[in-house]
Amino acid sequence: MLSIATVLVISVCRYALGMSGGKIQDEDISASSQWSESTAARYGRLDFEEGDGAWCPEITVEPDSLKEFLQIDLRSLHFITLVGTQGRHAGGIGNEFAQMYKIKYSRDGSRWISWRNRQGKQVIEGNRNAYDIVLKDLEPPIIARFVRFMPVTDHSMNVCMRVELYGCEWLDGLVSYNAPVGEQMNLPAYPVYLNDSVYDGAVIHSMTEGLGQLTDGVCGLDDFIHSHVYNVWPGYDYVGWNNESFPSGYVEIMFEFDRTRNFTTMKTHCNNMFSRHVKVFRQVVCYFRSEADWEASPLSFSPVVDEKNLSARFVTVNLLNHMASAIKCQFYFADAWMLFSEITFQSGKNCYGPPHIQACRLYDDPTHKVDDSNTRILIGCLVAIIFILVAIIVIILWRQVWQKMLEKASRRMLDDELTASLSIQSETFAYNNNQSSTTSEQESNSTYERIFPLGPDYQEPSRLICKLPEFAQSSEEPAQDGVPHYAEADIVNLQGVTGSNTYAIPAVTMDLLSGKDVVVEEFPRKLLTFKEKLGEGQFGEVHLCEAEGMQEFMNKEFLFDIPEEQPVLVAVKMLRSDANKNARNDFLKEIKIMSRLKDPNIIRLLAVCIYSDPLCMITEYMENGDLNQFLSRHEPEGHLALLSNASTVSFNNLCYMAAQIASGMKYLSSLNFVHRDLATRNCLVGKNYTIKIADFGMSRNLYSGDYYRIQGRAVLPIRWMSWESILLGKFTTASDVWAFGVTLWEILNFCKEQPYSQLTDEQVIENTGEFFRDQKRQIYLPQPVLCPDSLYKIMLSCWRRNTKERPSFQEIHRALLE
Repeated sequence: MLSIATVLVISVCRYALGMSGGKIQDEDISASSQWSESTAARYGRLDFEEGDGAWCPEITVEPDSLKEFLQIDLRSLHFITLVGTQGRHAGGIGNEFAQMYKIKYSRDGSRWISWRNRQGKQVIEGNRNAYDIVLKDLEPPIIARFVRFMPVTDHSMNVCMRVELYGCEWLDGLVSYNAPVGEQMNLPAYPVYLNDSVYDGAVIHSMTEGLGQLTDGVCGLDDFIHSHVYNVWPGYDYVGWNNESFPSGYVEIMFEFDRTRNFTTMKTHCNNMFSRHVKVFRQVVCYFRSEADWEASPLSFSPVVDEKNLSARFVTVNLLNHMASAIKCQFYFADAWMLFSEITFQSGKNCYGPPHIQACRLYDDPTHKVDDSNTRILIGCLVAIIFILVAIIVIILWRQVWQKMLEKASRRMLDDELTASLSIQSETFAYNNNQSSTTSEQESNSTYERIFPLGPDYQEPSRLICKLPEFAQSSEEPAQDGVPHYAEADIVNLQGVTGSNTYAIPAVTMDLLSGKDVVVEEFPRKLLTFKEKLGEGQFGEVHLCEAEGMQEFMNKEFLFDIPEEQPVLVAVKMLRSDANKNARNDFLKEIKIMSRLKDPNIIRLLAVCIYSDPLCMITEYMENGDLNQFLSRHEPEGHLALLSNASTVSFNNLCYMAAQIASGMKYLSSLNFVHRDLATRNCLVGKNYTIKIADFGMSRNLYSGDYYRIQGRAVLPIRWMSWESILLGKFTTASDVWAFGVTLWEILNFCKEQPYSQLTDEQVIENTGEFFRDQKRQIYLPQPVLCPDSLYKIMLSCWRRNTKERPSFQEIHRALLE
């Protein structure tokens, strides 16, 4: 039967948390974008009609796109059991709603977790009209401070949302537990899976930095083979371990809390089905950590051995008011197996009630008389403390005002000496710049535009900045550490069909290539069958096509694994017939460059159509599309993916794909080519996880949210760009290395979220200023759940402030192979 605690947690912990009632303030509701001021995030409150009636994202939501979200900050950890959604009705004017959505949540604002139900499904069915409220139970519930609602569609459509969260405050204070991975019990009839299937941390050799079934509010039944939850496997409610896997004789679980607490008890719900060799632990030894070190003297407790009653039960351990922010407990086996379904903690004042919805109160002794004189002294002390606090607040406010005045003055003095900004003088990433590469070379010294104000602590005059290694290097200095640097006038930027400068080529290299004939053949247009537009830009389009008989036109060194009679899937870059002369010249230059790139991990130019308009170049295309979409449709290997029948990619294959990208970039860097837009959207996936680096991700509407527009003239993939590229317009192989680190981060996150998803575009740019100032306040992308320390060290080395300290692609490739 269900325990009292379980019934109360699931049925009682369902209070509206304040979207509809107004308890959640406007400043705690944010969004990725908005249609207009009247559809801002603050109007996304369930059953409210203010503004234009709901939150609506700025752009149409595309299938499989998770760029748009409505975010709620609950200010503290909450146990959330239910969510409600509604569309935009606006008195009959609006008819936008989300038919499906996903939820992401975070306990600290940095690591975001995708919610999945107990069968591993992420998508939640939403609304069928604009006015009805649809409530959905979260099974399992989530423990979080931040929650994001992310609309999902199966076709392009406008969506709007109003939402509410239901639950109660999480008084346990537990933010994570680390434990060995649960094991499989092999019974004669069938296997029993005793893994923590809803654990939201990292699960590799052990479970780290997450919460799961031990905190989901559901206590297991007496017979662990059965479950409260329908359509799950035997043993679902329990996490269990076999003593043969632990030579030390115990299982160690470490619990991390939100702050230092005064702990009174720990309650562990254990199975005791000794008929199947499962018993309550025979002893537990707990260590406490209040500051940096663990206390030397542990607490030990041995429960009463019960070999008569098979029922599961809570075992209460008295923690004797130990002060701690972390507790490490060693649970000793009493039989072959040990199974837990819930672990809860009580701390602080005298508390009563179920574990997850404790109510605490001070008990007064009615016979105790309080001395009036002591009361007066206490009141006097409180008044004095209040006056001191008021004085401190006044001083702080005055300092802030004074600091702002100094900041304004310093900005006026620094305007002529320093401009930290984005470079817009070339056509780099420009949709709307019609000038040729020759013109951009002549105007390479044009002034830069300021795009964010200097911080209040940023007071370095330009003469000090010039002493920094990043600014001291001139274009006349020789290349160092395999990272060649070129002045902007030494770089040839190709306009490109879609307005993107995929490759920045040193003028010397361009001169060498320009003198050679094109080595690709003309392909008959009639043999191309257009299937889908992949993207478009100012000067042309990119189409997915089938090419018949392409094998006959190919160089002998290029081998297709497709029969000759079968059409070949290709990407066709097509220049518009009305494109100006400069665009046509750049297009022909790009053909010459592409014809010389011959590497297994770089998209190859197969053929051209240049004898008549529109000019076309035909390149490879991989049957599995781009890496971003490919990974977002897959899941990491594990029991969860196995049970949900999701397509998986192994960790080894992730590393294999990353190594191929590094290999392709190693080839480009050997030619002094700078890609400028390396990301998973620009990597294509073929058979057997083959990867080839491409260049037309920018032209796709699907990825428009990955680019930041500068005053309508340039778009930049700022979340992948190095600090020196954003602030100084400086693009080198070292800045490509930075982008590779971000690409590796995408891969290990299965492209489930955008880099720096918790930051706005403006905050991302401001963060580059922290890299420039180098005062240890810059924000790095967090270590992905699946990422071992060795790979995260590679990422961090790619994001070093000093370009000369970043590894070369040759070093990265070697490290990934190892």
